Amino acid sequence: MEYDFSGWATRNDIKCSDGRTIRRDAFKDDDGHKVPLVWNHSHNDPNNVLGHAVLENRKEGVYAYCKFNDTENGQNAKLLVQHGDIDKLSIYANRLKQNGGDVIHGSIREVSLVYANANPGAYIVDVMAHGEDEEEGGIIFTDEKFSLHHAEDDDKKDSETKEEQSDDEETVKDVFDTLTDKQKDVVYAIVGAALSEKNNTNNQEAEHSEKEETEEIEGGNTEMKHNVFEGKEDTVEKGVLSHSEQMTIINDAKRYGTMKESFLAHAEEYGIDGVDWLFPEARTMTNVPEFIKRDTGWVSKVMGAVHKTPFSRIKSVFADITEDEARAKGYMKGKLKKEEVFSLLKRTTTPTTVYKKQKMDRDDVIDITDFDVIAWLKSEMRLMLDEELARAILVGDGRPASSDDKISELNIRPIVSDEELFTIQKTVDVSSSATSDDKAKAFIRAAIKARKDYKGSGNPTLFTTEDMLTDMLLLTDEMGRDLYESEEKLRTKLRVKEIVTVEVMEGMNGKNNKPLMGIIVNMNDYNVGADKGGAINMFDDFDIDYNQQKYLIETRCSGALVRPYSAIVLTLNAA
Repeated sequence: MEYDFSGWATRNDIKCSDGRTIRRDAFKDDDGHKVPLVWNHSHNDPNNVLGHAVLENRKEGVYAYCKFNDTENGQNAKLLVQHGDIDKLSIYANRLKQNGGDVIHGSIREVSLVYANANPGAYIVDVMAHGEDEEEGGIIFTDEKFSLHHAEDDDKKDSETKEEQSDDEETVKDVFDTLTDKQKDVVYAIVGAALSEKNNTNNQEAEHSEKEETEEIEGGNTEMKHNVFEGKEDTVEKGVLSHSEQMTIINDAKRYGTMKESFLAHAEEYGIDGVDWLFPEARTMTNVPEFIKRDTGWVSKVMGAVHKTPFSRIKSVFADITEDEARAKGYMKGKLKKEEVFSLLKRTTTPTTVYKKQKMDRDDVIDITDFDVIAWLKSEMRLMLDEELARAILVGDGRPASSDDKISELNIRPIVSDEELFTIQKTVDVSSSATSDDKAKAFIRAAIKARKDYKGSGNPTLFTTEDMLTDMLLLTDEMGRDLYESEEKLRTKLRVKEIVTVEVMEGMNGKNNKPLMGIIVNMNDYNVGADKGGAINMFDDFDIDYNQQKYLIETRCSGALVRPYSAIVLTLNAA
């Protein structure tokens, strides 16, 4: 191996100036790795890279064989080393694991030439000069004898050492290398725990000779500031639980309710520092907030089934030919023939505007980065607009007539309170002491009998409450057997295509101010019209004065039943 100099990057079992002690094989995984040789740990400029260092893990520590590059800085540093002006090495490492003050594992990222070493045992032990006038020189180290040797001598010594080891029986290292990484971690923890008690006492009494190498942080701990380690997040706080202590905490979790409470209860007893680190911060299941909303499954049943026209002004004209005057007549010879007489019925429905408006500060829009807040906001606006339209169509928006926000019932006519020409009003008559079973049976009977007046198209849908549907499904015969084993059998009995539960119908009254039980209607008989440009549109604008982003969703439409006797409304009449 050709190198310009070699030396100890760090030494084991010698307390550094910050109180930490590097233990044997802490950096064994770096054996044979080549890392940058840097000037004084300056990572912010590539010109500070002077060459490279090949690491060798030894029982005394980590030895480095260093080679300078051909850059100007590299050659200047080479002269400084050859002249003995710089004779100290240091390392930068991360991914550290500690037991108390003992460093038991880490990864060396670079080796640096430095003015002063943090580890008293880290120093250059040999300088080699390569060239036409090759000569060897040496440096006198602290408490060490004067030593001169070539790289060839190192190779010879290494080979002799390996031969001696091969003649011996299996070493401790050979046995240790057969362990898995998980088993090695356990060994590190056991050895570290045994050494921590002694070293912790020494660490507390350690004096720091240079102020710039250490700094006090909150809680009385010190953070290493010298050129070997940095970053507290890569270290493990001191405090090791034995197996029996762990089992005590786990067993007491049942008594305290949670594992966290059990850890907190035993924290002082077992000396667990920073116990809150054991429990990560709470996180949401999803980044996008979920809406707390009413059941809106019925909305699509309404909006998806209504008849739609590209014009908003709807005129309905009907001729009533049910009266006797409109009947065909028999003729008797010599008598006057009478003309047919019937009345025309008509009504016109005009459009109204329904809207929803939102705004957000632009600062909030920019700061929210976990999800697309604008798309989320627009989805909420469309959801609520659809629900409001479906509610206005089926039962009205429920606001008083004096409210400025009320959707006019002359423009979007609610089925529940429409004129008798279009909506059939039926009552479910029961006694005041009737049970829920009595009401359910009476409802089924009334719904079936009301069908004789129904003139709507196709097979209608029953819109009712969840309670009403549940009461009907719970009906039993005298033997306790279900009358309707499934919702399908109940639909067949009621002669409807589908049963849809509507949450907003809970607690509502019908046109006669009696409790609403259900609405039977084919939504295709209800027409929703919107002129070109009056369909649902989304608008956005920026208010430069208040730095706000504003959004508006609106539609201009009309809605009404267009077929006579096409809906049945059932209300409860408790005598």
